[in-house]
Amino acid sequence: MALEDAKTQVDQAFARETSRGLSYENTFGGALSFARRRYTKNLAGVDVAITGVPFDQSVTNRPGTRLGPRAIREASALQVFDPPYGWDGYDPLTSLSIVDYGDLAFDYAKVAEFPEALTAHIRGILESGAATITLGGDHYISLPILKAYAEKFGPVALVQFDAHSDTWVDDDMSRIDHGTMFYKAVQLGLIDVEHSVQVGIRTENPDTLGITTIDAREVHLEGPVKTAIKIKEIVGDAPAYMSFDIDALDPAFAPGTGTPVWGGLTSAQAAIMLRDLAGINMLGGDVVEVSPPFDTTGATAIAGAHVAMEMLCLWGWTRR
Repeated sequence: MALEDAKTQVDQAFARETSRGLSYENTFGGALSFARRRYTKNLAGVDVAITGVPFDQSVTNRPGTRLGPRAIREASALQVFDPPYGWDGYDPLTSLSIVDYGDLAFDYAKVAEFPEALTAHIRGILESGAATITLGGDHYISLPILKAYAEKFGPVALVQFDAHSDTWVDDDMSRIDHGTMFYKAVQLGLIDVEHSVQVGIRTENPDTLGITTIDAREVHLEGPVKTAIKIKEIVGDAPAYMSFDIDALDPAFAPGTGTPVWGGLTSAQAAIMLRDLAGINMLGGDVVEVSPPFDTTGATAIAGAHVAMEMLCLWGWTRR
């Protein structure tokens, strides 16, 4: 840590002069942004835009994920002093131009307008040439995001970490539900099913729609290294979008979520798998379902911030 910088750096969310580099601002002070990146709507020359979607009006159990983006930003301040561990010195904060684009603005009382507002939000970022890492919010947000990605790139391979498949049958495209959006994504042709995979599943839904499932039991028995190899074999060279529902982790590691299920992944397993996925052609991603009201220790937000940082590493690894 550069102590000489720690004595002078503060509020880098607004004061920093560059979108690259580590940060030494006191963890416990200053304005919050993801990884102390600069808040800006100017995406000229930006590689990745971090954006928040504080939406939780499609949940089937406990609400609170509308507060997730703020909590993940706060937790991310713990990671800005050194390159992420385990990436052979690769540091996306220094190598990439990363900004915090702020949150999606939407009328909370006009829920039916939310999906298109989010698609337009992501579409605008992608049109600038930047990728997105989105902080949720409940898991429904992945569907409007995928629409924007499919518009630009065509169907994408979905790499989904989750306790639930979220592919329950729902042919009413106007319904906004965080348990059916990937069923709709398949029906709408947004997902490259052959190269998609769901990891950590531990709830019943017999129709996988052709998506390969690696349930939590398989991860526990085979181990994270072999699992990562299998994921990479399934995805291959296909352009991929990663969606990480924090309830993929066992409630012991991520209690602050709306629909916790026992028997889930450990933080260590998730960390190994994400790092061993280096080399996939990742276009963007999201971290969803962090619910601060049920996260009394902050562990869930910390896990979410680490997942987002690993996504930045994965995105940048093939573009070094």
